[in-house]
Amino acid sequence: MNNSYHLNRIVENIEKVIIGKREIVELVVISMVCNGHVLIEDVPGVGKTSLVSALAKSIDASFKRIQFTPDILPSDITGFTLFNQKSGEFEYRTGSIMSQIILADEINRTSPKTQASLLEVMEENQVTIDGNTYKVPQPFMVLATQNPVEYLGTYPLPEAQLDRFFIKISLGYPLADEESRILSELQLKNPMHSLNPAAKSSDIAAIQQEVKNIHVDKSLCDYIVNIVGETRRSPNILLGSSPRGSISLFKAAQAWAYYNNRAYVIPDDIKKMVVPVLSHRILLKQETKLKKLRAEDILVSILNNIKIPVVK
Repeated sequence: MNNSYHLNRIVENIEKVIIGKREIVELVVISMVCNGHVLIEDVPGVGKTSLVSALAKSIDASFKRIQFTPDILPSDITGFTLFNQKSGEFEYRTGSIMSQIILADEINRTSPKTQASLLEVMEENQVTIDGNTYKVPQPFMVLATQNPVEYLGTYPLPEAQLDRFFIKISLGYPLADEESRILSELQLKNPMHSLNPAAKSSDIAAIQQEVKNIHVDKSLCDYIVNIVGETRRSPNILLGSSPRGSISLFKAAQAWAYYNNRAYVIPDDIKKMVVPVLSHRILLKQETKLKKLRAEDILVSILNNIKIPVVK
């Protein structure tokens, strides 16, 4: 049974708070059903925090916001063990990461050591403290915000960290009529305060399993491999996407087909997901940057030069 109607309800629910950004909201929801994490790169004040908070409310999930300041320590995030003098034993004190939906706010303002504390939990859904592992609650998702690297006092995320993110998105500024609507609705009531769940956490777990059953033809698997392979051969790219990029593109295409109530993937599902899934996984050459070319431009060019398979 396809429960895609749950996803549509979640998207529409979030849209009560995030106006005019349906495509971005859809990508976040797609990432969630793929057990993926999201990197939101944007200027301050465009609704990143509201988006994450609305997602947590829409699936009735626990939510924590971690403000990544330069002085935050890894133990603040993962937790630590403390000796209890009464019991004579060490006890685990949970860190901020022990929640279902995590907003890692301004992740590139903290030190590389603290950034690295997220690597295990994003990959394994667990933290290891003094040799003991502790599972995070499910469904689990990290949505990290990052200011553009031109801002002062930021630490660019290393490639290993970037590769842990399923997709990268940018909200951007709203259009004039959308911004006017935001102000009008605030005058009546804050939509965040009246937001009710559109689905349960258990619904998400069921959908995550269903998405894995969406059929992907062998020719489309080859298509994904060709796209990712071209990122490693392009003269404009210094470092191409890893195999994790291929896997993520495969999963994203399955989820997009599911969201559109199909039991199989078509080439358009893959093309739709290439830029958000791969743009942060490639490193451009310096001369490419000097030409003012962006990762998105290179990926679109790669897509235009690869023959689209005909699925029978």
